[in-house]
Amino acid sequence: MLKSNTIKYVILFVLLVLLQVLVLNKVSFLGYAVPFLYIYFIFKLPVGCSRSLSTFLGFLLGFTIDIFCNTPGINAAATTLIGFICRPVQNLFFMVDDYDEQTPSLALLGAAFMKYVIFLTLIHHIVLVSIESFSYFNIKLILLRFSLSAVLTSILVFAFEGFSLKKKTV
Repeated sequence: MLKSNTIKYVILFVLLVLLQVLVLNKVSFLGYAVPFLYIYFIFKLPVGCSRSLSTFLGFLLGFTIDIFCNTPGINAAATTLIGFICRPVQNLFFMVDDYDEQTPSLALLGAAFMKYVIFLTLIHHIVLVSIESFSYFNIKLILLRFSLSAVLTSILVFAFEGFSLKKKTV
């Protein structure tokens, strides 16, 4: 991560944690879906970010959410995993060498960014809901919870991207 952008990432980290803890955790769509917008921080890490840094930042982000939400390691486990697989997933969806040290965005990558976000969101939500449920006794409920939450989270991520896209074009 570039040192000149460190302040920008710290502000994004703090804003997403506050938004998640104070607002989004109280939102429940149909009683099943909760948007987990805080993972947007992982999506916005530069393409060239090292795997160890993205894993550490994923853990730090999830651990911070866990502290505020009194969830013992659930968010930390899920965000650490997506931080760890972030770089290989970027290699899967992007031509990484072309975008090294650039922040992934919808404006820069288009459909590849959308696939990247949806894939990592699904992984995050499967892990989060599976650990939270602690059993697969009611598999239909688990599938409903993680799929609705993933759709809601993805929509919010793309909405955030839309706002930044309009800001840059004005």
